[in-house]
Amino acid sequence: MTVEEQTAPEVRTARRNPVVLALAGSACIAASAVFMKQSGANAGTAAFLRCGLALVVLVPLAWLECRRLGRRRARYLLMDVGAGLLLGVDMVFWGASVLNVGASVATVLLNIQVVFFPLIARVVSGTALSARFLLTCPVLLAGVALASGAIGNPQPGSDPVAGVVFGAAAGLAYAGYLFLMRLGGGREHTTTPVCVSSAAATAAAAVFGGLWTGIDLDLSLPAWSWLVALAFLGQVVAWLLITTALPRLAPGVAAALLLSQPVMAFALGVAIGERPTVSQAAGCVLVIAAVWFTSRKPGSAATRTTDPG
Repeated sequence: MTVEEQTAPEVRTARRNPVVLALAGSACIAASAVFMKQSGANAGTAAFLRCGLALVVLVPLAWLECRRLGRRRARYLLMDVGAGLLLGVDMVFWGASVLNVGASVATVLLNIQVVFFPLIARVVSGTALSARFLLTCPVLLAGVALASGAIGNPQPGSDPVAGVVFGAAAGLAYAGYLFLMRLGGGREHTTTPVCVSSAAATAAAAVFGGLWTGIDLDLSLPAWSWLVALAFLGQVVAWLLITTALPRLAPGVAAALLLSQPVMAFALGVAIGERPTVSQAAGCVLVIAAVWFTSRKPGSAATRTTDPG
């Protein structure tokens, strides 16, 4: 066996073009809403199985990482657990948003986290709000209203009010998840935080989703197939690709590449038969432009990152 053949898969992956890795990871996340919608599962079931099935892959990876690096400190594990509880709530609300306004629009609406994240940082740690953030907020909120259909013409069969409410709730929970992961992350462990937060998210989705929508495990084979793809691609592969790529990219390049996610999600939603109206498409463009403008410079108040959702 050659030296190249003995090289670990993650090392070989790390040598590849980071732009390609980031785009591939974004594509996996962009497909998540379509997978969820195609499964036909309710929001609680999809969130529970997305996180739970991902543990089949994440637990062995985290175990190997801990053997190599040692245990993660208890205080960081507590942050991972707290972040995961918020992630589980986020995924249930996000799934409800998908079912009310469609896969394409719901993925764009989640970007409202760029409003909530700086506000949380302001309240918790006193971080000042930038002028760029204050300038962009009204544009972003107007884009959200248009994209959902709350202003303008909604897609037939959608519920724009419910979509905005659930999408905003998902964005708030996601911003809290990002904030806690940022406090506990950035150290030597990379797989373990995601594994722990995914386990906590599974528990949160089981409780919250179980009480709200119920957890239905009596699904058809096609439904299980879509949800397995959702867990494997959206929760595991996307994270591995993006976290490998981001440290090797300039912040501006990374932010621009990750904004391909809502663009691809919109296109995939149209591909499966969703037909957002012209005003909704305009709203999506406004949201994406506002997020890009807010996050295009290092040190911006908004932090652009990826949902393992």
